[in-house]
Amino acid sequence: MQHKIVSRDEWLEARKALLAKEKAMTRQRDELSAQRRELPWVKIEKAYVFDTPSGERTLADLFDGRSQLIVKHFMLPPGAKDGCVGCSFETDHIESALQHIEHHDVTFVNVARATLPEIEAYKRRMGWHCKWVSSYGSDFNYDFDASFTKEQMESGEAFYNYRKGKVPLEDLSGFSIFIKNDKGEVFHTYSTFGRGAEEVMSSYMLLDMTPKGRNENGPNFDLTDWVRHHDRYELDGHVNDKGQWVAAPALAGCCH
Repeated sequence: MQHKIVSRDEWLEARKALLAKEKAMTRQRDELSAQRRELPWVKIEKAYVFDTPSGERTLADLFDGRSQLIVKHFMLPPGAKDGCVGCSFETDHIESALQHIEHHDVTFVNVARATLPEIEAYKRRMGWHCKWVSSYGSDFNYDFDASFTKEQMESGEAFYNYRKGKVPLEDLSGFSIFIKNDKGEVFHTYSTFGRGAEEVMSSYMLLDMTPKGRNENGPNFDLTDWVRHHDRYELDGHVNDKGQWVAAPALAGCCH
């Protein structure tokens, strides 16, 4: 892309014009955040139980002494050895924020349908410290529209990102937010999916300030074009359009 080359004064005028738009977007974001906090709440009546390294725990237990809970619906189904590249990218960013949000009355936890041993193996490999629990055998991810039955997938009736349609996988990404009152009652306050969680990934915010931006020019035109599990950037392979790592085929030897 050929850019216009100008004097410093001309650049300053263009930058100030863009700044006015940036300020307007910032104010709009603040307004949206306020409206998000004003959403009505839904009381959780169902008893959800999760497998954790400390034994079975309820949804209320996951708050860990705090009043607010962020749940990341992590794409790691039973039997999988690798988590979704996009979910892993998000968790890389969240790891550095944990000490700050935990001191501001917020607990964060990754929830996946994989078994606890499968989760713990992946967590160790990635070197993460955030809390993980298994919803294996639970309705939790299904009830919060991040996992889908085979019947829903075959009929095209899966409900994801607030609309019905076809989905490519049995598990998709999302965040659900909960609050617990002084009586111990838990309420669902908010969920977001797809690009709704994009600002969690500060790498994107930094790239958006650069001349080339996100530079996602294919084949999938999203983060799978370039993001890898953080321990695989030096390996041969690629990420497919479902966010799954595909290793490069091993070269055949000259002798058989």
